[in-house]
Amino acid sequence: MGRSRNNRRRTAAAQAVTETVDGGLAQLIPDPDRPRAWTLLIDGAPQSHVDLDDPAYLSFEYQRRLGHVIDLAAPPGRPVQAVHLGGGALTLARYVAATRPRSTQQVVERDAALVQLVRRELPLDPNARIRVRSADARAGLAKVPDGWADLVVADVFSGARTPAHLTSTEFLDEVRRALKPSGVYAANLADGPPLAHLRGQIATAAARFPELALIADAAVLRGKRFGNAILAASDLPLPVAELTRRAASDPHPGRVEHGRQLTDFTGGAAPVTDAVAVASPAPPPSVFR
Repeated sequence: MGRSRNNRRRTAAAQAVTETVDGGLAQLIPDPDRPRAWTLLIDGAPQSHVDLDDPAYLSFEYQRRLGHVIDLAAPPGRPVQAVHLGGGALTLARYVAATRPRSTQQVVERDAALVQLVRRELPLDPNARIRVRSADARAGLAKVPDGWADLVVADVFSGARTPAHLTSTEFLDEVRRALKPSGVYAANLADGPPLAHLRGQIATAAARFPELALIADAAVLRGKRFGNAILAASDLPLPVAELTRRAASDPHPGRVEHGRQLTDFTGGAAPVTDAVAVASPAPPPSVFR
């Protein structure tokens, strides 16, 4: 009981931080239940949650699902070379550093002011091998050496939308170039009814990777509401059974689609190229209420 009161006092002492960054108004809101945990919002839209005392803790459901893909991308605890497109509060880079010590990571985050804010208020472990570069995601990816990465994670949103140039086959050509032959690509996608964007993104990934899996809430997959879906792609078979087990046991259970079911889900959508790419749809205001 004494420890609980102490935690509440520490949390009460923590003050929200509000600062204008390149992408809008950034807010760091203290978590009332975890003494050194914070939620990052940009223009009111939740972006990241990070616990400085426990970086292996993933609060947001989409980050938890990305964590499953990261966990299964290599044997447990084995260091990896990872590229993160989109930084936010650097939650997933911290997660990899905590769960896979001695990993080498590159984070590409366009918003230099946001990077400075996060570094100042939510400092990285100085022993973590995390390099943060302020650059456009695709331009930063182009600087990654051929075949360097075990893992490429794309979680890029500008104004709550994925930029058009990160949705095309040409973008995925860059992803494939940076990945090792055994590497895994994981992407956070967001869409709502009628799911035209999501179907197109699956078709685009299928044009470049032979093995795909999609993790999402059943209601999102049925086109009942707007939400996140996590795409995993590789040249090698994915651990679908284990992904399915982990997604089903989450606090908010998810479903995994793969194989013929995932092909059928695309409904004949065509792969997206740079010439026709558009940004992902904006979420309805009700999503953040």
